[in-house]
Amino acid sequence: MNEGILKLKPPARLTALQKKQASEVLTKAFQEDQVFVKIIPDTVERTISLQYLWHAVITYCSIYGVIYTDTPIHGVACWLSPGNTEMTLWRMFRTGLPFTRALMKFSGQTRSRFLEVLDYIDMAHKTLGDMPHWYLWTLGVEPEFQHQGIGGKLIEPVLSQAYTDGIACYLETQSESNVAYYKKCGFTVLTEVEVPAGNIVIWTMLREPHT
Repeated sequence: MNEGILKLKPPARLTALQKKQASEVLTKAFQEDQVFVKIIPDTVERTISLQYLWHAVITYCSIYGVIYTDTPIHGVACWLSPGNTEMTLWRMFRTGLPFTRALMKFSGQTRSRFLEVLDYIDMAHKTLGDMPHWYLWTLGVEPEFQHQGIGGKLIEPVLSQAYTDGIACYLETQSESNVAYYKKCGFTVLTEVEVPAGNIVIWTMLREPHT
């Protein structure tokens, strides 16, 4: 365990100057993630693709949500705020089409696999209808700093705000161990679906208002 992380500082909002570093941290966090390994088997392509992908997520969330990180940056939590959880064409244009640019960096097969998974995620998300909710889009911690409480600290500000405001929180995960983790945070499983591309299982989870 790293001594510098033993005493965790309160999470802070990500600044514009920290965006590049945050993208790098998320890339490290998901580099060996089994879902991304299935979607992007080639190691070099995976690193490059993830860098563009997380840059797009951070760019989008900077405008339509909130991003929390620790000091120094070892983890990142990206949320979309209530009323902004749907990715519309206007919002895409307003943020500079970061996802379109990211997808253009993917190889053809990688792009097809990624879009298939994305379609399932989008369909599952739409089952919430018009329910106001915070959407935990991404939570990642560098591998060497995992299991030290950083992730929990980073999502706590929004979970607390959502509880106070009586707003639900929603997320997807492709890891069964994460399901158990988020259950401890008050989430319950809504759906469990297997995506044909790579035999990837997706769990959707909801934290009811005032849970």
